Amino acid sequence: MLIKKAIFPVAGLGTRFLPATKAQPKEMLPVVDKPLIQYAVEEAYAAGVREMIFVTGRHKRPIEDHFDMTYELEVALEQAGKQELLDVVRRVKPDDMQCIYVRQAQALGLGHAVLCGQGLIGDEPFAVLLADDLMVGQPPVLAQMVEQFTEWRASILAVQEVPAEHTRRYGIVAGNEVSERMIDVQRIVEKPAPPMRRRAWPWRGATY
Repeated sequence: MLIKKAIFPVAGLGTRFLPATKAQPKEMLPVVDKPLIQYAVEEAYAAGVREMIFVTGRHKRPIEDHFDMTYELEVALEQAGKQELLDVVRRVKPDDMQCIYVRQAQALGLGHAVLCGQGLIGDEPFAVLLADDLMVGQPPVLAQMVEQFTEWRASILAVQEVPAEHTRRYGIVAGNEVSERMIDVQRIVEKPAPPMRRRAWPWRGATY
């Protein structure tokens, strides 16, 4: 079963990144030569996702503009003979990728943001990616998750082990190990909480 759709909850105010996010979405903060949101979208695309659903809020228009066609820029680059830069611009949104934007009117949390995309998802399996959590893997992390979903047919969380003294900083899961890199989640706390056990994992997203 292929994962064709992904939800990107990008409606947050980005208060943890102030003052850098005072006038721009945190998802548009650059890492080297690309904004965070583009890394997340490229990860989803590499995993076979072709329908990107962005749950946005007010002042998030730059995200929509980033994945829109910039006709004037493309014409200028083409006329200047800058084909390499033109290819870079066009790769931001491949022709077979669809971008859909849904407004989250109130900041009611991550769960509510995901529910805002429910009408576009229906009963299909889908991925959730948090663009401000940049994760690098080979194969890409979401591609690994999709592979595990194909085998287990269950919700899959990408997690990272952290020292027990740092568990107050993250959403935490705990459970029983079923293999070297898989655990059966028994407990999950989204908000910061005291350490649950010696081994705990902050979670990034889920494939349903």
